[in-house]
Amino acid sequence: MARTAKSTAATADTPPMPANYEEALAELEQLVGKMEAGALPLDQLLASYQRGAQLLQFCRTRLEAVEAQVKLLEDGQLKPWDAA
Repeated sequence: MARTAKSTAATADTPPMPANYEEALAELEQLVGKMEAGALPLDQLLASYQRGAQLLQFCRTRLEAVEAQVKLLEDGQLKPWDAA
């Protein structure tokens, strides 16, 4: 039973996912910058890494969804972009 309470508390502390890809990418870039600066305490570093993994998964999922939509629009084939 304590495990359920702990996971509920962890969920309450987790910030909501961004509304769109661009917001997720901006937050991810911000996190990476803070982590690269090396000024975060270990606990914050771990939390930032976990949040970054969540944001990365969100971005990948959105990109895959867009790719699937493009394939649908292109009759099932993903065509390369013209460099023009």
